[in-house]
Amino acid sequence: MRYKIRDIARGAMIAALYIAVTMLFAPISFGEVQLRVSESLTLLPFYMPEAVPALFVGCLIANFIGGLGLWDVIFGSGATLLAALLSSKMPNLWLAAVPPVIVNMFVIGTILHLIIDVPLLAAYLYVGLGQAAACYAVGIPLMKVLEKYSIISRRKH
Repeated sequence: MRYKIRDIARGAMIAALYIAVTMLFAPISFGEVQLRVSESLTLLPFYMPEAVPALFVGCLIANFIGGLGLWDVIFGSGATLLAALLSSKMPNLWLAAVPPVIVNMFVIGTILHLIIDVPLLAAYLYVGLGQAAACYAVGIPLMKVLEKYSIISRRKH
């Protein structure tokens, strides 16, 4: 897919926003129990394909700055990339929120289990609930507001 300069600029803004929101809420963005508010942006690929690489880059940099080391940088950012790709293919916004919840629940939950010894099922529960809150309680209302004011709209991929 060829990106236009406008798409690249929009992607850069999404990546920067992901980093800024993650770091603003750093105390709850990293660790055993987390609610990464910036994950609400993982619904943007449903609307715009340039959000897929943007979220990956934003997550990569945020995890490099404040994450749990190399495992988190590689696999945490990879989870965001996979979730973004899957979200971009969903038929509606509510289903677009499912991949970030499921992918991150298992990938980040496993990372937390391996790195900081959180019991595996507890890690899945903590991350899954945090992701569900970010995507459904913050992300969907945010996307609806952005739609209402014509800031975003669904494009054919």
